[in-house]
Amino acid sequence: MAWRLFLTKILTPTLPNPNFLKTSPFSTSFLVTKIPKKFRKKHKKPDSPRTRPVQPDSARIPHFESILNRDSVFRFLTKTKEFLSKQPERVLRLDDAGKLYRELGFPRGRKVVKSIERHPLIFDVYRHVDNKMWLGFTDFAERLLEEERSIMESMETDRVNKVRKLLMISKEKRIPLSKIYHNRLLFGIPEDFRDRVAKFPEYFRIVVENDGKRILELVNWDPTLAVSELEREFIVNEDKVKKAFKFPVKYGKDLGLDESDTRKLNLLNTLPLVSPYSDGWKFDMWSLEAEKYRVGVVHEFLSLTLEKRASIHNIVEFKEEFSLTRRTYEMLKKQPRTFHLAGTEMNWAVFLKDAYGENGILIQKDPQVVFNEKLCKFAQMQEGEVVSGAGEE
Repeated sequence: MAWRLFLTKILTPTLPNPNFLKTSPFSTSFLVTKIPKKFRKKHKKPDSPRTRPVQPDSARIPHFESILNRDSVFRFLTKTKEFLSKQPERVLRLDDAGKLYRELGFPRGRKVVKSIERHPLIFDVYRHVDNKMWLGFTDFAERLLEEERSIMESMETDRVNKVRKLLMISKEKRIPLSKIYHNRLLFGIPEDFRDRVAKFPEYFRIVVENDGKRILELVNWDPTLAVSELEREFIVNEDKVKKAFKFPVKYGKDLGLDESDTRKLNLLNTLPLVSPYSDGWKFDMWSLEAEKYRVGVVHEFLSLTLEKRASIHNIVEFKEEFSLTRRTYEMLKKQPRTFHLAGTEMNWAVFLKDAYGENGILIQKDPQVVFNEKLCKFAQMQEGEVVSGAGEE
């Protein structure tokens, strides 16, 4: 019996005093056990069309990608400037601005004040006599807007001709006025263009359909405008235009031709191109001539834009007017010598490669583009920098 009591004492573990940890002078409860952010394992973002590049890494051109990144950086500046300009007295209650994340271009769930503070020379927040906070332009920005307005006035004839050419390349020579208004910034068209149309009855006519939709129609065909940018380039540099596009002969590999003969055959298949100002929409939808026509229409559309580029969403908005198909993406990818696609699969843009230099800068800049670049430069400055910045202009 004694040996059992002896073994029980040996095998029974001795439990520590539960109050020991509470009274221990060596407690580490005050230490931060959270892993610092720089040491945490980075989780890869899920692969999706929203983030997946439209081009493989080997085909991406950095300066075109950086242009799209710049657009994202200045989205709030661009959208808020447009929205504020249309408001009475060009001001907006700050409480209302905080709810308009789509219209003003700031991230949902974020405070609009954070975006406003990034551009102190452009936007101002002040307390009105009604004791409410309001958002408006600074005096400096108001002067810039006056400068932009004078540019719009001086370029009115050019903008009118752009709209005429858009109507001339459309299938029925008519486009809903809302589509032109929605895409007006692409072409430098003024915000009040819908009211200015009445000044040009010799060019335009507005027809109101049964559903209330207002349609802009072409009144007179002008043969001097019915010359595409490609045709103008062909006169100056024929060889350059010949190399701009490539429509390979189907089953050309089965003919057993050498490289030189294949190139000549493909050139015969490529030329002549079909003018976007012709009735190319009448061709069989899937014929080679119809594809040449659609390629020409997109090229001319991009040539009319200020920066010789456009989002796919801008182009697709005119798909009915320009007889575009669901295979526009595949069609453009087959012409890498002329078009470059940048961005993500869900939101990509098309660039006219020849319109840009090797450094990614536009070769010919419209006055509105020059103004936009200056506005973005001032938008990045802080108060007190404006004097030196303005002196450089």
